[in-house]
Amino acid sequence: MAEFSFVILYVDNPPASADFYADLLGRPPVEVSPTFAMLPLREGVMLGLWSRHTVAPAAAAAGGGTEIALAVESFDVVDALHADWSGRGLAIAQAPTVMDFGRTFVALDPDGHRLRVMAMGEA
Repeated sequence: MAEFSFVILYVDNPPASADFYADLLGRPPVEVSPTFAMLPLREGVMLGLWSRHTVAPAAAAAGGGTEIALAVESFDVVDALHADWSGRGLAIAQAPTVMDFGRTFVALDPDGHRLRVMAMGEA
């Protein structure tokens, strides 16, 4: 049975996006070219960053139509990451808030892709 092993985002500049994600996640890219870059997310799962100008077939969607979610262990970690990412200058689409599934916030990468940080649980 096949397993999902990539999440691919269409970006304007793969090397610049690779630098952004390497800094944010603390993981260096394993591949970088002018049209594609790749970073490990966790064992067996990679983040692909493909130039929106060269992807074939051409993609109709741009950033912001989906989310990459990062589950963390506590509400305190949500707040700490929010402070860190805000301090790095990331645009924040949703400040830390409690929703029906737990505490969360949403930041945007340079291409407008949504990055949701969340801790499951009740307030």
